[in-house]
Amino acid sequence: MSGPVDPRPEGAKALRLHRELTRIWATGPGWQRLASVNHSVIGMRMFITSFTFFLIAGVLGMLTRVQLATPHSGFLDPATYNQVFTMHGSMMLFFFAIPMVESFAVYLTPKILGTRDFAFPRLTAYGYWCYLFGASIVTASLILGVAPDGGWFMYTPLSSSVFTPGLNADIWLLGITFVEISALSLAMEITVSVLKMRAPGMSLDRMPIFGWYILITAMMMIVAFPPLILGSILLEIERAFGLPFFDPTRGGDSLLWQHLFWLFGHPDVYIIFLPMAAVLSTIIPVFARRELVGYRIIVVAIIALAFLSFGIWVHHMFTVGIPHLALAFFSAGSAIVAVPTAVQVFAWLATLSHGKPRWDVPMLYIFGFFFVFAMGGLTGVMLAMVPFDWQAHDTYFVVAHMHYVVAGALAFPMMAALYFWLPLLTGRTAVHQLSVPAFWLIFIGFNMTFFMMHLTGLLGMPRRIYTYQGDEGWNWLNLLSSVGGFVMTIGFGLLVIDLIVQLRHGRRVRRDPWQAQTFEWAMPIPPAPYAFASIPHVGPETEGVPRSELALALARGEGYLGFTRNGWQEALGVHATSGKPEQLILLPNPTYLPLVTAIVTAGVVLGFLFKAYWVSAALALVTLGLFVWGARHAGLPRDYGPLPVGRGVEVPPHTESASAPSWLSLICALVANGTLFTSLVFGTFYLWLAGADWQKMTPPEPSRMLAFGAIACLVVAVATARGSLKIVQRGGKPWGWLGLTAIALLAVISQVVQLIMGVTPDPSKHALGSTACVLLGYVVLHAGVGLLFLVSNAQRIGNGHVSQRRFNDLRLTRLWLDYTLVTGIIALGLVLSLPALVTVLGARP
Repeated sequence: MSGPVDPRPEGAKALRLHRELTRIWATGPGWQRLASVNHSVIGMRMFITSFTFFLIAGVLGMLTRVQLATPHSGFLDPATYNQVFTMHGSMMLFFFAIPMVESFAVYLTPKILGTRDFAFPRLTAYGYWCYLFGASIVTASLILGVAPDGGWFMYTPLSSSVFTPGLNADIWLLGITFVEISALSLAMEITVSVLKMRAPGMSLDRMPIFGWYILITAMMMIVAFPPLILGSILLEIERAFGLPFFDPTRGGDSLLWQHLFWLFGHPDVYIIFLPMAAVLSTIIPVFARRELVGYRIIVVAIIALAFLSFGIWVHHMFTVGIPHLALAFFSAGSAIVAVPTAVQVFAWLATLSHGKPRWDVPMLYIFGFFFVFAMGGLTGVMLAMVPFDWQAHDTYFVVAHMHYVVAGALAFPMMAALYFWLPLLTGRTAVHQLSVPAFWLIFIGFNMTFFMMHLTGLLGMPRRIYTYQGDEGWNWLNLLSSVGGFVMTIGFGLLVIDLIVQLRHGRRVRRDPWQAQTFEWAMPIPPAPYAFASIPHVGPETEGVPRSELALALARGEGYLGFTRNGWQEALGVHATSGKPEQLILLPNPTYLPLVTAIVTAGVVLGFLFKAYWVSAALALVTLGLFVWGARHAGLPRDYGPLPVGRGVEVPPHTESASAPSWLSLICALVANGTLFTSLVFGTFYLWLAGADWQKMTPPEPSRMLAFGAIACLVVAVATARGSLKIVQRGGKPWGWLGLTAIALLAVISQVVQLIMGVTPDPSKHALGSTACVLLGYVVLHAGVGLLFLVSNAQRIGNGHVSQRRFNDLRLTRLWLDYTLVTGIIALGLVLSLPALVTVLGARP
């Protein structure tokens, strides 16, 4: 006879699975929390940190409103006012807006897509720590009285060493670059994870609209951020070493900075807007109680908006002397960009009108968004028209428009998202006696503050002034604007109180209070470190199933990976388009390495800031060494072949897959790198055409022998890298081939350094020489990184992490060297062509 039957076998199995997964995925207590690499922890940290900077920036904004409330105010002196308004804008854009939308993406994207984490958790953690340290360095400068004071746009020549000789501008350039590196790393992480780590069966055309928005936003960040990073690096080099890229007296041009800044700045408006549009497209169907209208049309509109946003950066520069034909082109483009935006807005309105909307706090903020964004859109169309822009460009009308579009488009959806997803974290809903008054105070205060600025701008009030005479007719408008700012501040204070009260006294709710259809509601409340006890399959068995029921099935282990194995943190990798399971992705355990690496990176920034260049260079090498050292044991030390992952499916580990996430991540990195290089080439040609006195300079005479020798050695490096890969695929050891590759790269570095030493004219005397130096330095840098790839290859071959099946390390090295060869040929060819370009200028009438 059989023994007694457990009356709850499934419950006991689910509990045992939960305990095993918690043991594997959890971060330890106390100081061990600093080692966490889990996306939920990092996402929450980013949200809290960015919200803290929002509060600081809000206080700074209120200080400017106190100063401008009345004429001849002595509340702030001119120098302090410049620091305060510069820090307000910089914090709101770089330390709040971008990190805030990234925090939503980091926390929610894996959950909505039905997976356990991102592809590179250590990179996520490193990105957060870089953001925290970079933003803290810039914020500390305000306390020390040396904060940036050249405006959040840091226009040259005001930010050059001649007009800003202290540390103020250096702090902005280095700190913002530090933060931008963080944002760029997170963008690559998000792109790879959305494409490779969705729930099996989730093809791109079945992906939740939230995933599409986040994917397009991350791709835009990869392309948009490098021009600003390049501009910041070039301006810091000019300030530190005297290489004149933006100095018109030495062959540079101040407008080059504006081009590089707005190549980032205009797409950044949509980078901030699109994640909030993802929030709206996710929440509106839930409250309308029907599917989103026009899913495919919205996807096309998002892609069109992304492309158009990169082609109209000059509409921020209509008054700088652009040719009329170019003005007409960019003006038309600025108007056309409203079309894909309107497609999304009308899709949301159609969803509401065809549904049965129910009211709750998130819907209040959604309708607040519609009003504010419509106002910003109307004034945007006005500013897209060149004649009107000429009149309003440097007035408070532009300040008002920017706040309606950027602040309004971010703040109202963000707060709707906050109230929508907080029950996922707390299991409680808002206290309506506080949340509803908070909304109305914020809504009324926001419009009172910024609508008045439209009127002061139309009456001629310039931007960036710290006081005014009082007889211009602006007095009562400025006073009302300042009062509105305080009303809005009280509203945000009440919102914070509401959130705190909700955590303790909010009404408890069931697992899926909104009856949504996305996967984040099919997990425990609050979410466990592993997110899903088993990973769902997207198909008929999950479509239309209430998320609360699906959560129980997943908790019982009825999906993929509903078991534990070898103590591994496991997730599934899928085909980028079809969503078919392809590989078993093994994720790293908690580690202090991201924190340590970010601390050393912060040391690089501080060393450069205090002119300790050798210290900065040494710490930069340590940072790169930590990346190489941290990769020494990544992956698996032996071959496993296909492994079962549940539902009768077997897939190989990612270390044995040709489409491993690391391959796609390097492609993303090279796209960002290529954008930076393209911006550098653009800058070279721009200075050739616009820089002063290039035609009067003696044409340089770079050594053709050294240049062609460097190209030949790059070709050798690429060929030997391919040879080492083939040897490994045949089961051999590629030590000789790796040695030849290293020798070739060292020869490249030696020859290009000799070219740099022979550059004429003196790089500190004219932009002709400085641009040649930077182009050659780019080649040296990438050849040096190629050597680091080889060191990593040798290290991993030695400890058994490379085999006939596991050869992705060598594929990555080959791809990097291919890129280095192509960009090296372009850079060296451009340097060799500089004499001819200068001669052409001299021949012009």
